This record gives sequence, C-alpha cells and structure tokens, in this order.
Amino acid sequence: MALEDAKSQIDTAVTRDGLKGLSSENTFAGITSFLRRTYTKDLTDVDLAVTGIPFDQAVTNRPGTRLGPRAIREASSLQASDAPYGWGYDPMTRFAIADYGDMAFDYAHVPDVPAAIEAHITAILDAGAAAISLGGDHFITLPILRAHVAKHGPLALVQFDAHGDTWADDEPHRIDHGTFVYKAVKEGPIDMSRSIQVGIRTDNPDPLEFEILDAAEAHRIGPDAVAERIKARVGEAKVYVTFDIDGLDPAFAPGTGTPVWGGLSSWQAAAILRGMAGINMVGADVAEVSPPFDTTGATAIAGAHVAVELICLWGWTRR
Repeated sequence: MALEDAKSQIDTAVTRDGLKGLSSENTFAGITSFLRRTYTKDLTDVDLAVTGIPFDQAVTNRPGTRLGPRAIREASSLQASDAPYGWGYDPMTRFAIADYGDMAFDYAHVPDVPAAIEAHITAILDAGAAAISLGGDHFITLPILRAHVAKHGPLALVQFDAHGDTWADDEPHRIDHGTFVYKAVKEGPIDMSRSIQVGIRTDNPDPLEFEILDAAEAHRIGPDAVAERIKARVGEAKVYVTFDIDGLDPAFAPGTGTPVWGGLSSWQAAAILRGMAGINMVGADVAEVSPPFDTTGATAIAGAHVAVELICLWGWTRR
C-alpha cells in the first residue's frame, strides 16, 4: 500500500487531508516538514505542534545550529511512512500532530530573542497543543521552560547532555547556552527535588541540586537501569525533557558545537527514552544539531530519531 501511495503522493505537508496518519511520500522528494506532518499556523484541534527555533547566537564554540531545524526535518522524511519502532502504537495516527514551522525573529536584535521564544511557545500552549521544539542552541530551553511553567507550574527537568549548563551567571540579560540551567534554577521554574541530568561528562564546580547520572555510570549500569533512575526521580511530577544532541558520543553525533567523548551511543539513548514510558511529559526539545559539522548527516538523523521518541513518550500516557 505504501508503494502505491508513493506513486501519487507528493508535498503531503501541504496537500494531505487532515492531521493524522502516516505519509508514504518518496523520502527524497517533496516539502520536508517534520515527518511530513501538515505545515500549518492554525492549531485548531492540534494535539501536538513541532516547531523550529533556529537560533544559535548563544554558543561558546562552534556555531551552525540555526540550521538544525531544517536538517532535522529533512532527516525525518525517512521515518514518515512507518510507525515508530518499539513502542507498540503509532502517535502519528492516534494524535493530531502538526509542523508549526519555525519561529520568526530578527537575528540582528538578539536581546529580543528570549521574549520572542517564550511568546512563540506560549501561543502554542494557549491554543491547547503541546510543543516539541527543534533547536537551535541550548539557550532556547530557558524561555521555552518559562512558557511551560506559566502553563503548568514548576516542572521536573530531565536533561540529556554532556554539560550541566549550570555555570554561574547572574547577569540577567546575558544569553549563553552554558548558563541557561543556572538561570532556570535561580528563577525557580524547576522542581529540583524531581530533576536529573543524564550523560554529563564535563566538570562543573556547582551542579546545584540536580541528581547527576553521568555518562560513566550510565555505561556501567545500562539503559534499563538509567530509565528506572529517571522515573524514580521524577515520580508523578509534570516533566520537561531537553535533549542536547551532544549527550550522544561524537561517534554518533559529530555535528554539534561542543562535542565531548565518552557519551551515550544511539542505541543506549533509544533504550533509555523508551524505558521512560509512563512519565508525565508535558513538553520537550532537541537542541544543538549543527549541520555545518555534520559531514555525513548522522547528527541530524539522530536528532530526528530523538524527536520521534519524544513524541512517542509524550503520547504514551495519552494514547
């Protein structure tokens, strides 16, 4: 059936009828919305909106993540025709999922960007949809968190990352992808008693009050135990999940700004995310995919897979 559909379907991001169902369009052609979902700014009856935040002016090393959302969308076309593997259900058929496109902003007015991101995500949440964001550098998570906390109250944070991003920064107007967690903790939107960082493998003098499950321990205990540690930590709390692609080892995700060896493999990340099924995830993002350093496209592929797993994780308790 899929082969027959591929003979006639094209540009289903704008031609498909309705918001549900898989797409059997040729993977190498057509408009590359995320998973070929409908491109729309109308969120009526949308359950989940995927949106790009193409901002990378807060990086400390290699730039390029402004091109991340476009690359992740292109990589996702390979996954659009099949139900996600290993979950036992298809969120694309069960839920109305749309591609809300990228956030518009003036790159020359950097100080205005945080408020613009917060307003962009707030518009999605106010329309009754959940949001999964494609970055962009990891600073984007701070204003996204602010929007989610305004909607849901304090949240547990599950952060996959090579870096804790808790370096001290008490200048309110600084925009830095290495200090956004520090700012979020100081502002108070994170429930620290329920929050955990996974895959950390860089030194930080003040990890604040996070439970830290570093990369070495994750390798030692295995993905099933990692997932159980995460679930035990967050409990019944509402959860926001942020996945910095440098949480993966550079062998699996070289196209990122601050790569660090010794990280998670792609199979470990997949097993952990699937093992987290049952948490009350209300929002998520994938950050730091930098196509200029992604010579094979492996990092964008990893980012697309992570985003699909996050969709499945969001839908698990709502299916």
